[in-house]
Amino acid sequence: MNNLMGAGIHDALRQSENTYVLAGRPLRPGSRLEDTTRFSDDVWRLAPAIVQVQERTVVLNFPTIPARFRPAAKRLFYALLCLELESPPGEDRPAIASVRTAFGEMKRLLTWIDARWPADRIELSAISPADLDRYNQHLLSLFPHQDGAREAARAAVRLLWRWRIHLGNDQLRFDPLHLDGWGEKRTQRGRENGTDRLPEDVLGPLLVWALRFINDFAPDILEADRRWCESRAAGTGRVTSHRIDERLKQLLDKHLAARRPLPGYQGQINTSHLAATLKCHRREISKRREVIDAVAAVVGVADAAFVDEGVQGTLDGRPWIRAVTIHHTLPTSLAALARHLQTACYIVIAFLSGMRDSEVKHIKRGCVEAKRDEDGNTYRWRVHSRAFKGEEDAEGVEATWTVCHPVVRAIRVLEQLQPASQNYLMGALLHGSGQPKRAGVDRAVGVGATNQNLNLFAAFVNELCTERGRTDTIAAGQAHAVRLKTRVFRRTLAWFIARHPGGVIAGALQYRHQSIQMFEGYAGTSDSGFRAEVESEQAIARGEGYMEMIEAHQHLDLAGPSAEEAARRLQDFGERAQFQGQVALDKHRLKRIMKRHDPAVYPGEYITCVNDPAKALCEKARRGNSEGLPSHGGCLPLACRNVVLTAENTAAWQREIARIDKRLASRPALAPRLRQRLQHRRAEVVEFLTGNGQEAVPA
Repeated sequence: MNNLMGAGIHDALRQSENTYVLAGRPLRPGSRLEDTTRFSDDVWRLAPAIVQVQERTVVLNFPTIPARFRPAAKRLFYALLCLELESPPGEDRPAIASVRTAFGEMKRLLTWIDARWPADRIELSAISPADLDRYNQHLLSLFPHQDGAREAARAAVRLLWRWRIHLGNDQLRFDPLHLDGWGEKRTQRGRENGTDRLPEDVLGPLLVWALRFINDFAPDILEADRRWCESRAAGTGRVTSHRIDERLKQLLDKHLAARRPLPGYQGQINTSHLAATLKCHRREISKRREVIDAVAAVVGVADAAFVDEGVQGTLDGRPWIRAVTIHHTLPTSLAALARHLQTACYIVIAFLSGMRDSEVKHIKRGCVEAKRDEDGNTYRWRVHSRAFKGEEDAEGVEATWTVCHPVVRAIRVLEQLQPASQNYLMGALLHGSGQPKRAGVDRAVGVGATNQNLNLFAAFVNELCTERGRTDTIAAGQAHAVRLKTRVFRRTLAWFIARHPGGVIAGALQYRHQSIQMFEGYAGTSDSGFRAEVESEQAIARGEGYMEMIEAHQHLDLAGPSAEEAARRLQDFGERAQFQGQVALDKHRLKRIMKRHDPAVYPGEYITCVNDPAKALCEKARRGNSEGLPSHGGCLPLACRNVVLTAENTAAWQREIARIDKRLASRPALAPRLRQRLQHRRAEVVEFLTGNGQEAVPA
């Protein structure tokens, strides 16, 4: 280790001021290493190494670091960034976004130390345990309820220890993790996926309104966008006075011929819009007001600049808005409505595909692939994008998701909303005031902007509901606002597929059908992790069911060939779930118990499976699937020895008998063969129930 440290110190001390800090990193297309930041620069611009299109430009601004600690900070972040420099044993190079986070936390630490150390102390190796104890107290006072923020701050400090071989005399002499309170355990959520799911009373309206925007409101917004694009493209360069007169005459003639009102704003002619359409200054419009006013006297003045008549979309039998306007400050401006439409598309794509935010942001024009049968009918849609999480390649890998038709419709709308020059469909739109005209090309909006847009969408919908007297607001209960974030959609879909597979998402979309589609594509692979999320939710749901049975002693009242085995397994599980005499109700503790001691009892509507692969008939039906899990699709409940019956299972069979009796008693009489089959089925069910000590007909 000493030799390694010595070599690392030697390397650090002989760093050239001209060294490229991004050496070895994959760069954006079109970027050259020789054009990137050098070690000697005061501000390190890391944008060339940001290969995900939704991530924001990142800089490390070293003049914000106290001057005496700046050289050490540069050596540390050079080591974190440059892939050509040897990593300490067991350490991986962090992503660019993580480097930026660490820089902010290191700046916090060094600024705090600078205010407390004497001026002649310049080496970070002088940091003592007492210094870090005091800094830890500072973090506790700064973030009293944010354990994640404190953990991020402490993790940055530990970089001075973990990467010490590159820090020379500034290396930390001890590992802060061993200090009292430094390895503070996180609260109940721990390190598990703590993303909250959307409650049903939020998800339902949110998805319905998103689909309504795509299906009903999009034509009006897209028409306004088309007119806006036409007005921007109406001539380029300097326009002569003669050309202004010519264009104005053509424009006014069109309005007269169609009897279409001139664009307006608050009852007056919208001179700004006319000037933008004619590519001239507003004073040129003022010079020609006489002829413009004469036409206005014939055709009138509209309330808006774009879609001012014939709004197609309806809500409660009336147009959903009066007009799409040009003024950015109005809630019905093109800028606002186009942003809401893009957000609605994001909601539908993210939730109904299971794609992560980075994966949604990398969908491009033409990403939909339709699979057709021999008659040309589409039977499956696939979406192509890139996957990043868990992949070794920082630039991600090509991946495919099997999706439903609403996702395809959302993508088609985005393809119309974005200009032809924009490949990434979640790129920034150009309608807003002050928007850079080229910044959005071939980039996508960041997570922060999307989170903001999600909540602006919900606010617009809620205002519309208030205006129309509707109750389907996007809110977590009366007077409770909801804060939407990109990461909730995948988590919520996994929760519903696991717990309500027969439920309905919106319209006729069923969770069971959705899960089958998704597991055909990338979302169903081990690399995606989505299947694991669903299975984790299923395990938690089963664990909660076990605990309810145990508390009610229902595990002692089971029937069927595996009743004794089920009771034994559940009794053992209940004992393990006990904590200080109480049954554990904490979700994350339950998840850990299920992971280690899952009794493998799988509740169903008609039977509960006590899984034993050696006896499972479904296992044989699946021709030896190696997972060893029960297959509900191949279940043979009347014959399998893994079956037990709960009271709910028995009631389900009794309802089945009642349905058969109703069909047998129906008039006209059934065909003899069908009647025989139903009678045979009834006899089998009755024999199954009575053979397991259950009544065939409710008492």
